[in-house]
Amino acid sequence: MAVRRAVLGDAHVDRASLAITAFDEDFQTFITESAWGSVWARPDFTPRERSILTIALLAALGHDEEVAMHVRATRNTGATAGDLREAMLHVAVYAGVPAANHAIKIIKQTLASMETGAAA
Repeated sequence: MAVRRAVLGDAHVDRASLAITAFDEDFQTFITESAWGSVWARPDFTPRERSILTIALLAALGHDEEVAMHVRATRNTGATAGDLREAMLHVAVYAGVPAANHAIKIIKQTLASMETGAAA
């Protein structure tokens, strides 16, 4: 949970925790333990590198809400707009221009909302 909070921020994790129901409690425990407690906690990539990789994968797979969430998390991981621009070039080459183009739209909107303090 400490890694999840460090990356996504306390406010996000608190909101997500309040939304847990009996239906998804096991799933939430699973992703917290496997994604955040195991993969994100490994020492070989920095949080910045994991952030860039995660956003590229989510963009390639078309997971729009998760792209936006992880772009907001760049405040905590140190990934820059330039990092994301470079990652989207890789997405375009290896996963397709439409996937990258769509993700770029989401990234631009999210970064703009972060600058103004608006919700994305």
